[in-house]
Amino acid sequence: MARLEQNQLKQHLLQKLSPLYVLVGDEPLALSECLDAIRQAARKAGAEERSSFIVERNFNWQQIKQFGQALSLFSSLRILEIHIPSGKPGVDGAKALIELTLNIIPDTTTIIVLPALERDAKNSAWFSALQSAATVIELKEIAPSQLPQWISARLAVQSQSTDAASLTFIANQIEGNLLAAYQEIQKLGFLYPAGEISAEAVREAVLNVSRFDAFQLGEAVLAGDVARTSRILQGLQDEGENAVAVMNPLMWVLRPLVRIKQAETRGENIINAMTNARIYGDRQNLVKRALARLSIRQLEAALQKLCDIDRTAKGVMQGDAWLELSRLCFGLAKVRGR
Repeated sequence: MARLEQNQLKQHLLQKLSPLYVLVGDEPLALSECLDAIRQAARKAGAEERSSFIVERNFNWQQIKQFGQALSLFSSLRILEIHIPSGKPGVDGAKALIELTLNIIPDTTTIIVLPALERDAKNSAWFSALQSAATVIELKEIAPSQLPQWISARLAVQSQSTDAASLTFIANQIEGNLLAAYQEIQKLGFLYPAGEISAEAVREAVLNVSRFDAFQLGEAVLAGDVARTSRILQGLQDEGENAVAVMNPLMWVLRPLVRIKQAETRGENIINAMTNARIYGDRQNLVKRALARLSIRQLEAALQKLCDIDRTAKGVMQGDAWLELSRLCFGLAKVRGR
């Protein structure tokens, strides 16, 4: 149907809402923002019910067909999300996806989420069918040389700007991590009014790192260090950190683990898988220990739980986001090697 760049999605949604979207890629911030934008547009159009399926091994694709045949309990419009973390739906899944493109589910905004695909998947019949029928958005990573320009554009959204040297400084500090860049840009928005931000103010804000850091929490969880996990969680809460700001770095930590675990399950070289996931140096040892403790089912369930916590934090679901986040972190940290 159409292929969009991520920056074209907002304008697209102002004009129309497609019945079928396909999000392809491994960039977590882009995925989060695209999903939120489509969900919000669908809810504005009247969708009040959202169903989400994660395609794991032995997934029953009949569930998708049953969803299409069932009537909504709460509204005439619905949202259906199908997450395929492996990028390989299998024989039954391929048939189901092709069927989905031939018989679009009525009164439903369907979103299919895929990782960056290997060549065989890109050339498959099921993906060709999706490209023909869906609005496809590739979730691209930002090249290091383009980061200063990307940061400048994000600052402009909140009516702020700074000099070229400061943009490069921020880009160097976040080391290609867009979620970290997003948080730094939000911090500048909270600390300073609209207008030009001086180089000194930028450096002070970016280097003024909290005593407790959400990325440190991810490392403690991966290491299985329950005591440190507890201290960091308590510290983040005491400092008044927002649950969403903590949840996003955890998502960034766990998503590569799922891809690496899947590669390990397929018998692929684990070092190559970590390199492809941009995990280098000492961090590889940390990831190896985590992979020895955690199963693919536990990791995928954790990602789904983070999605639910996100909805709770934003008021879409009832509950205590911090409580659920703490339970998840403790649960992952406590898992012992098998």
